[in-house]
Amino acid sequence: MGVPKFYRWISERYPCLSEVVKEHQIPEFDNLYLDMNGIIHQCSHPNDEDVHFRISEEKIFADIFHYLEVLFRIIKPRKVFFMAVDGVAPRAKMNQQRGRRFRSAKEAEDKIKKALDKGEVLPTEARFDSNCITPGTDFMARLQEQLKYFVHTKVSADRLWQNVNVYLSGHETPGEGEHKIMEFIRSENTQPGHDPNTRHCLYGLDADLIMLGLTSHEPNFSLLREEVRFGGKKNQKRITAPEETTFHLLHLSLMREYIDYEFSELRNHIGSHYDLERIIDDWILMGFLVGNDFIPHLPHLHISHDALPLLYKTYIRSLPTMGGYLNENGHLNLRNFEKYMEKLAEFDREHFSEIFVDLKWFESKVGNKYLNEAAGLAAEKEAAKRVIGEGKGGVGDDEEEEEDMFETEFRQYKRTYYMTKMGVDVVSDDFLAKQAKCYVEGIQWILHYYYHGVQSWSWYYPYHYAPFLSDIKNISGLKLTFDLEKPFMPFQQLLAVLPAASMELLPESYRHLMSSELSPIIEYYPLDFQTDLNGKQQEWEAVVLIPFIDERCLLAAMDPFNDKMTKEEKGRNRHTECAVYSYDSQKDFTYTSNLPQLFPDIVHCHVRKTDIPMDAWHVALDHVSRRFDRSALYFCGFPTLQHIKHKFFKKKSGVVVFQQSSRGENMMLDILPSQEGEPVCDHVAQQVLGKPVFVNWPHLEEARIIAVSDGNVKFCLDEPPGVQRVYDRPSTPPPTKVTCPSDKEQKDWVKDVQGLTEYFVKRKGIMVNDTSVVLYGQLLSGRKYIPKANGVVELEKQWSKQVLPFAYQTIVKDIKAFYSSVTCFKSLDELFPLATTVFMVGNPYYGAVGEVQDSSDVIKDGRVRVVFNVPHEPQLELLIQNQHKYCVKYSPGYILASRLGITSYLVSRFSGSIFIAGMHGIHLPNVGLNLKFNKKNEEVPGYTKRTEKEWLYSSAVEELLAEYLDRFSEVFNLVSRNSHDDVFYEDDVWPAEDQNGAEKVGEITSWLKGHPVSSIGRTSCDLQVLDSAIVERIEDAVERAKVKKSTKKVRVTVKPHLLFRPLEQQQGVVPDPDSEYRLFDRVINTRESFSVPLGLRGTVIGIKGAEREAEVLYEVVFDEEFAGGLNIRCTSPRGYRLPPCALINLSHGARVDHSSHKLTAIVKPQPATAANFNSPRQLNHSPRSPFTSTQVRAEPRPTRTHFVSHRAISFLLLPFRSASTEFEDLIASLNISKGSQQTAPPPAPPQAPTSQADGPLSPQSFAMVSVMYKPLSVYRLNHVPPLSSHFPVSELACVCVGLGMAPPDFSFIGSRQGHTFVCQVKLSNGLMVHGPQCQSESDAKEKAAFFALQRLNSVGTGFPLPPPLYPGMGQIRPPTLGPMTPVYNQQGRSSSPSFRSKGLHLQFLASFEPPPCALSSRRFAAAPPGLRPRPTVGNAAASSPPPPPPTEPAVLRANGNLPRCRPPPACNSAAHWLTQPVYSAPGV
Repeated sequence: MGVPKFYRWISERYPCLSEVVKEHQIPEFDNLYLDMNGIIHQCSHPNDEDVHFRISEEKIFADIFHYLEVLFRIIKPRKVFFMAVDGVAPRAKMNQQRGRRFRSAKEAEDKIKKALDKGEVLPTEARFDSNCITPGTDFMARLQEQLKYFVHTKVSADRLWQNVNVYLSGHETPGEGEHKIMEFIRSENTQPGHDPNTRHCLYGLDADLIMLGLTSHEPNFSLLREEVRFGGKKNQKRITAPEETTFHLLHLSLMREYIDYEFSELRNHIGSHYDLERIIDDWILMGFLVGNDFIPHLPHLHISHDALPLLYKTYIRSLPTMGGYLNENGHLNLRNFEKYMEKLAEFDREHFSEIFVDLKWFESKVGNKYLNEAAGLAAEKEAAKRVIGEGKGGVGDDEEEEEDMFETEFRQYKRTYYMTKMGVDVVSDDFLAKQAKCYVEGIQWILHYYYHGVQSWSWYYPYHYAPFLSDIKNISGLKLTFDLEKPFMPFQQLLAVLPAASMELLPESYRHLMSSELSPIIEYYPLDFQTDLNGKQQEWEAVVLIPFIDERCLLAAMDPFNDKMTKEEKGRNRHTECAVYSYDSQKDFTYTSNLPQLFPDIVHCHVRKTDIPMDAWHVALDHVSRRFDRSALYFCGFPTLQHIKHKFFKKKSGVVVFQQSSRGENMMLDILPSQEGEPVCDHVAQQVLGKPVFVNWPHLEEARIIAVSDGNVKFCLDEPPGVQRVYDRPSTPPPTKVTCPSDKEQKDWVKDVQGLTEYFVKRKGIMVNDTSVVLYGQLLSGRKYIPKANGVVELEKQWSKQVLPFAYQTIVKDIKAFYSSVTCFKSLDELFPLATTVFMVGNPYYGAVGEVQDSSDVIKDGRVRVVFNVPHEPQLELLIQNQHKYCVKYSPGYILASRLGITSYLVSRFSGSIFIAGMHGIHLPNVGLNLKFNKKNEEVPGYTKRTEKEWLYSSAVEELLAEYLDRFSEVFNLVSRNSHDDVFYEDDVWPAEDQNGAEKVGEITSWLKGHPVSSIGRTSCDLQVLDSAIVERIEDAVERAKVKKSTKKVRVTVKPHLLFRPLEQQQGVVPDPDSEYRLFDRVINTRESFSVPLGLRGTVIGIKGAEREAEVLYEVVFDEEFAGGLNIRCTSPRGYRLPPCALINLSHGARVDHSSHKLTAIVKPQPATAANFNSPRQLNHSPRSPFTSTQVRAEPRPTRTHFVSHRAISFLLLPFRSASTEFEDLIASLNISKGSQQTAPPPAPPQAPTSQADGPLSPQSFAMVSVMYKPLSVYRLNHVPPLSSHFPVSELACVCVGLGMAPPDFSFIGSRQGHTFVCQVKLSNGLMVHGPQCQSESDAKEKAAFFALQRLNSVGTGFPLPPPLYPGMGQIRPPTLGPMTPVYNQQGRSSSPSFRSKGLHLQFLASFEPPPCALSSRRFAAAPPGLRPRPTVGNAAASSPPPPPPTEPAVLRANGNLPRCRPPPACNSAAHWLTQPVYSAPGV
């Protein structure tokens, strides 16, 4: 069938059907089944559009193994893991396989020819022929051996694999992979002890898996596949890290309910005879009529033309008159099917009537009544017969004549179809009867195949096209029988499906049969062939018009050469059984690897193998699957529509599915009002506050409710920080606080309601109607064992810190949910048995991995004895201090343009995409550098970086553009002349007759593909990253640490709450929820059965934010290489991307331990708290960043989240005690606006300084100072008032002096035309700005200075730091770490003294004593102490007493949002405080 179209159609019609999930959201499953061929294809040829792509066989095997590991770890099956590779298929499938392989070989040949015609140089290595993924090839034989090795490895070494039975049905076992899986499921269903609540997960990419899953009638059945994106150019991509992969989980439990809604009208017509299970069987049958892999689709029945709604409406009209159903458990009821086809045949006439007028017009133009001569002759004969008959019976009226004319034309229309499509000369009644029988026979064969397995290996549909609906008649008396026979042998199938282009895949003795002119079967291997879209739209849907191979001729041609096969080839040409592998501790043997250079021998193999006979899973034709019987139990992760009362209807609502609005009708769900009336806020709070409920109906997730609000009053849990208790007992009512929301909170509540309503309608197709009460809750993140008194442990639910809003009418409460019945530990000795691997989450030895020792003597005291391994950590402090030396420097486009002698427009255009069309304009090669992606918000690390206002470029881009300009300057000339064009043409670039534009374009594309930049991956612009040069030095530091010192072992007794044991039950639980992640942090992996080995240490080199707390990802370069590792800006495959639940942050432990003095960097991404929610899936960040700043640890206080951009930098400005005339004059020279004056808040109570205060410089005051090269690091321009009332020239001069630069150089450039002037400003840091044309020199000078100030505000990188202003400076004592003074009052306005000057906004929080300084070698300017902020009146400074000395430094802000950060430690100069960002990121 049209696979993507069918999958897309049902997903759009039933919006809740397909759930987009991340790894941590996938429910528990008992059985996992893999249709392996999709994985093999994806790992071996991920993108057939790239003719340059080459991959080794070893790499393919390694990628497949990694893929299998990923899927197993994501699903974690409890009982069965079934891997099924396609074996020899039934003959009915071979015709489709044959057409697909012929087409793929031809397409590959055409693509290579096009590339060579363009002048592209292809690799000398042979490309991977995807046709080798066919049973019997040498590749599949080697893959099978490696899969056996992989299974033995995992079962022997991986504890998760040891608890399941692993089935491997390879290419030598006959049958398609998914059908071998269904044979197993059907067989299990017949077993006496079968559990009807078994949870099945079938992974695969084919839409017919939906049909297969429904045939099982199992209640808990889901399909898993990678996210599908429709629209645009198809570009497959191999899996990278599973945490990044977005999956679609299609729930057949919901599919069943949606089918019930689709045909609910039948309940009114057939009453008690309505049987949903039978309706589902008929729904499956109707799906076959729009085409599948075994028979072609019926004429004009296309999914994209609403064929499925037509089938459903006809079924609803027909079923009440049938007296039964169409599909009786895989047996076609011919009598009822004939009635259904009679009703459906009306569509043929309706369709013809629509085109009848067009046909008549066309006939009049061509002058021939029939396009086919044979059809015309037959029509004339029939017309003559009709005339004779009419002569005998008299003349009919005009209506009868018109009707006869329509019927005649309709018959001729169908005859033309048969004659042109099927090549017959006369369309006789016998021919039509044969067509009908073949088609009905095909339907019955498919039903048997789906419900009972293969009933005939040799049957196939012998035509490329199907008959008309109206010709499928007189079928009720057909006798449909099938001969089982035997499947082809592997080499017989190879000769039956492969084209001559893939003859190398055959044994040498057979190859000449495909190529020799003397071959008796040469006619079956055409080198050229036609395809026919036959009403379809996509080329891959076209009918491949190649002859069907004759089985008898094929076998006869092969027979003389069967004895010439080698022993190895004979070993491949056989059928074998499926095998099941299980762990057996009694077995211990060495398993030899076939690829020892890649996969070592398994020295201790503990695997028991059992062969299963090939007919062991066959079921009888009268077998009936056990019918669906859902219990009252809710299985978490398996959604149902039952829990909330609603009505349903179909409507074109444009529900967004696959990132696009749907085009057809959606099944809309309308939630009905509660019978109890409108909910009252205090009553709702009594019911749910502090209790767990289920949210996000119908995809229910458990959440703890912490607040209830109706917009006028808000009930909140009054808990201490860090407490997440469930109050589900009457004896322990929740501590409640009642507040009246402020105006802002009321507006936020309204936004929450609007966001929830829009989300449910636009994404789920659910109308929530009026929302009067909103609940705020924390989603369940996992379960964790908590030690209690007397050595008892309990498994408690853990809740996310992030708070989300939910509409009260969409929550479900008072249902019993089923959780996994995995082993539950009751005591400490069960939780921590001997030799268990644990991690320390307390100091000392924070994050160290250890092994539990004999603790029998101390466990009664609540202690566990552990031996920890404490390795020597690499020293990264010096690298953090000097990171600016290795970071990539970025500059604005106009800087590169001035160096290259081109315009900044050309820099911007060529760094993106440029399309050059050929003569016909069909193929549009992209000759741009593809270094920036605006719509996708992606950049290329080391080359481009995006800021809030512009793109920045590295010197590597300059070199690349210079080479491009030198090689192909004519392209630059054309683009510069036609700057408004989106597409350019070869003839315009190379107009001369002796110039071949296609060759030139091929030369450019080949040069670009050969450049290293083409292989560099792109990343999100919101990702904080360390550049590859720094990552390389981190790797060097790690290697040096390995050489210097070895790991030491320490034996300690530990309180159990300080130990973290990796457990399956704790999936999603963060080992230390208080940890804060920063770049350069050292981490350790804490997850078992993971791509990254348990206990492997690494360094954070990137932070990627997300909507939800659990979806944040950290890029880590680990200390060792490992299988499945990624090259994330590192020199070897040792990188990976992990969520916080997989890591313990070693550096966080060092920061918490006051005895440690470690340098750290950057901030932890944090989700939103209960303060702000504007939508049900609000991004918890500013529009430019997913990150929030680190919060100061202080006394317990309400959590507050700040929304800041990591690209909008804040700066510290410290007031000092004693006056400094020069520096004070500089500040005094800035005009201070009245509007910014605020009353200073009272100082926070002083707190004792911590040991961190006297430690080395922290990254809040050090990281990226020299890297970022802020030319305006003292000032941040945010709002510049109109020029009419300010003086940009003097202001620019003040800024330059403050930065230690020379005064700006103003000059007038260009010729003076009339009375216009253009001024140029040049600064000593290299910045050059041109002003606009003005009527006077003074005006031009002012505006040029104004433009320079704007440019300084937006640049941010690429300029050196100025020299120090003041050479000497006394030591400065940093502020103590304590609670911060509030910066904003309730209206969100600054509450600290500030001053403005023409766009410069300085806010002072506090002042403090200048302490001694720890560092003296930095290049920072010094300023005399004693500077105090002065309040203002108008534009003049007013004398008033200074504010009381608070405990925090002053902050110069750009965007009005102040992050809560720890104050930086000491430094030796005032300019240090003037140049340090509170919140910064490397390379930003």
